[in-house]
Amino acid sequence: MLSTILLQAAEQAGGLGIGYGIAALGAGLAAVGAGLGIGRIGGSALESIARQPEAINDIRANMILTAALIEGAAFFAMVVGLLVVFK
Repeated sequence: MLSTILLQAAEQAGGLGIGYGIAALGAGLAAVGAGLGIGRIGGSALESIARQPEAINDIRANMILTAALIEGAAFFAMVVGLLVVFK
């Protein structure tokens, strides 16, 4: 969504090539954001397991579910950004 807004702003400014670059940058930022988010989830899960080893199954299930939701949202953002580029 951010890449679409930035592309429209660049089109109004007259630089369509810049708009495509910004849309691709938005897709890249979505990938980086997802990587950071999943890394933080993994680190927090390991810390939680170290503090409370008896809850390993619950923590693991919640970690996998949350990581899957983040991946889905990031994949959607990347596809939207790349669709704008290859329109």
